[in-house]
Amino acid sequence: MSGNTFGTLFAVTNFGESHGPAIGCVIDGCPPGMELSAADIQPDLDRRRPGTSRHVTQRQEADQVEILSGVYEGRTTGTPICLLIRNTDQRSKDYAEIAATFRPGHADYTYLQKYGLRDPRGGGRSSARLTAPMVAAGAVARKWLRMQYGTQFRGCMQQIGDVAIAFEDWDHVHRNPFFAPVADVSPLEAYMDGLRKSGDSCGARVRVTATGMPVGLGEPLFDKLDADIAYAMMGINAVKGVEIGAGFASVTQRGTTHGDSLTPRGFRTNNAGGVLGGISTGQDLEVSIAIKPTSSILSPRETIDVRGEPATVVTKGRHDPCVGIRATPIAEAMLALVVMEHALRQRAQNADVRPPLAPIPGAC
Repeated sequence: MSGNTFGTLFAVTNFGESHGPAIGCVIDGCPPGMELSAADIQPDLDRRRPGTSRHVTQRQEADQVEILSGVYEGRTTGTPICLLIRNTDQRSKDYAEIAATFRPGHADYTYLQKYGLRDPRGGGRSSARLTAPMVAAGAVARKWLRMQYGTQFRGCMQQIGDVAIAFEDWDHVHRNPFFAPVADVSPLEAYMDGLRKSGDSCGARVRVTATGMPVGLGEPLFDKLDADIAYAMMGINAVKGVEIGAGFASVTQRGTTHGDSLTPRGFRTNNAGGVLGGISTGQDLEVSIAIKPTSSILSPRETIDVRGEPATVVTKGRHDPCVGIRATPIAEAMLALVVMEHALRQRAQNADVRPPLAPIPGAC
C-alpha cells in the first residue's frame, strides 16, 4: 500500500534516499537456477549513472552494485535477491538554504502535506537517484527474458527540448552521451551548453522498444500489457506522457490505415505498438515517453516558504539540465520489468495452452 513495490510475481521493493547511506532493492520471485553476478547488472547501471559527461549532473557516484542475497555459487536460488548501491558523493549542504521553501516543479509541497515532514536533501525518496535500483532489477529481468525468449530491450533519444532527432541507426546510441541514434551530436551539445549557461532546463522525448516478444502476454481487461507499460513509465521521475505505438498520432489516422493488416508473412504495420486487446502480438513493443524540464534550476522563481509566506528560490548544486538524457536505460529497465511480470503470469496460467496458429510476428 505504501507504493514502494513494483510487480507481483516478480516483485521489486525499492528502498533508500538520495542522500542516505545507500539505495537498493529486493527482488522477490526471480526464477531459480539462472547464472547471475554483479557483472550482469553493472553495465546497465554504468549507462545510467551520473557524472558521465558535462551535459548531466556532476555528482560522482560509482553506482557499484552488491548482491547481498538470493544467489549461491553464481546462481539464483529462488529466494529474495537484495541489491545494494552505496551513496558516496552526497553534498547535503547544497540543500540547506531551500529546506524551508518549496521548489516549483518538485514534490516538496506534496511530501510535506502528505507525511508532515520531508527530506530536502536531493529530494529524498522523490529523487531520480532512486531509479538506479530499478535499473539494477531490470538487468536481472532482461537476462532471464533474453535466455527464455530471446527478448531484447533498447532505447534512444528522439528529442531534446526544441531539437528533434532523426533516427539514423541503433549503432550510434551507445557512442554518445545523449543516447541519440545519430552520428553527429554537435547540435545537441551546442544546445545543452547554451541551456546550462542560461541557468534553465528542458524536457525530452525517449523511445524504448522490446524485440523478440512472445505472443500472448497481458490480460484482456484491467491488467492489459499496454496499461501496465503506461503505469510503469509514469512511475519514472519527471515522465508526463506515454505513447504506445502510434500514440496520439492515432487521432488523425483513419481506420483504413491505423488497423495493422495481417498477412501470412506477418503484420503489415505496427500502429498498435505490439499490443492488441491488452495482449502482446509478438511484434516489437514500441513506447515513447515525454519527460518534463528539470525542476532544479539556477534561475530565481517565485514560491512560498513553510509558513506560507512569499519567497524566491534558487536551486544550487549539481543537477541535470535535462533529466531525459539519462532516462533511456531507466525506460528500458521498466519495460523489462513489465514484460518479466507478464511472462511469469503467462507461464503460471497458460503454460499448457497450445495455440492453433503459429505466431506471425513482425511487419512484412
